[in-house]
Amino acid sequence: MLRPSSAIAAALALAAQCLVVSPAAAQDFRDRPEVAALKAELVAEHGFDAASLDATFAKIRRLDRVVALMDAPIRAPTPWHIYWPRHIGGDRLQRGSEFLRANRASFESAAHAYGVPEHVIAAIIGVETVYGRITGNFRVVDALATLAFDYPRRADFFRGELKDLLLLAREQNKSPFDFTGSFAGAMGWPQFMPGSYRRWAVDFDNDQKIDLWNSPADIIGSVASFLSGHGWQRGEPVMLPVAKPSAEIIATFDGGLAPRKPLKDYLAAGVRITAKDSDVTLPADDAQVGLISLDRADGSDEYWLVFENFYVITRYNRSRMYASSVWSLAYALRGVLTKPAKAS
Repeated sequence: MLRPSSAIAAALALAAQCLVVSPAAAQDFRDRPEVAALKAELVAEHGFDAASLDATFAKIRRLDRVVALMDAPIRAPTPWHIYWPRHIGGDRLQRGSEFLRANRASFESAAHAYGVPEHVIAAIIGVETVYGRITGNFRVVDALATLAFDYPRRADFFRGELKDLLLLAREQNKSPFDFTGSFAGAMGWPQFMPGSYRRWAVDFDNDQKIDLWNSPADIIGSVASFLSGHGWQRGEPVMLPVAKPSAEIIATFDGGLAPRKPLKDYLAAGVRITAKDSDVTLPADDAQVGLISLDRADGSDEYWLVFENFYVITRYNRSRMYASSVWSLAYALRGVLTKPAKAS
């Protein structure tokens, strides 16, 4: 999953709604040598029809807006006490609670099959798209082609994703122009890039197709599949609060992160867990764990011991604050699972 910065994300909904491709912005991708090389690969390695690829690329359009969004100025990191309300606030908890209750059987099946707790699956979907509210309206093939051929800094990555989109369209018997998503090519409620869609998305409702826009079961199962496939440890914690560590340990923090070490080393150095969930088990003493700090509104810091499952969540977005916000929403949603629904 490629995620925009917080500043870009705020403008994304408006940009997507009003996106218009002008004649100047529309660039024919047919006759460029790098495009010809990609098409040749698809023909030689995957059996695509050359004429069909020519017809497809004749319709793909360059989106200047996509490049502008990717090149938006990098701002100073948002403090945690401002970041988390933006990412888990609003009506996410209410919508997440409703989504959990409405699809309880699918959540239970996914948790059993993949070992990922229901509240974590639900939290990912909430943080990513507010349960389908914001999935993006860019034509994905246009966005990926623009970034593959006119965004040199990450051209190789997006070239691979464009190939995966064309393969995905063929596998699903769809046109590549049927897929809409974010300006970076992420799709559906879980915001899967095409490569992740092909590798981790699952037909969890057994209807012989995978739909990450309209099938709650497929959405739930696919998020669980992604996390499991990236190393989720069944029954182990994500993160646990600790008392303020020693000055020597704090001195090792870099950007809010301390190095990963064996759990026994941090415990021997005086790191003290202040609260522990009853439904999780600490990993073995030699398991690699880390420490993170999150700043409070009063200027102080809170400290957390983070485990392998925390780092699995960062495979969605490589940010300690992203993973922490997912866990914050997950922790709140966990209470929904133990409370009966209110009578209407």
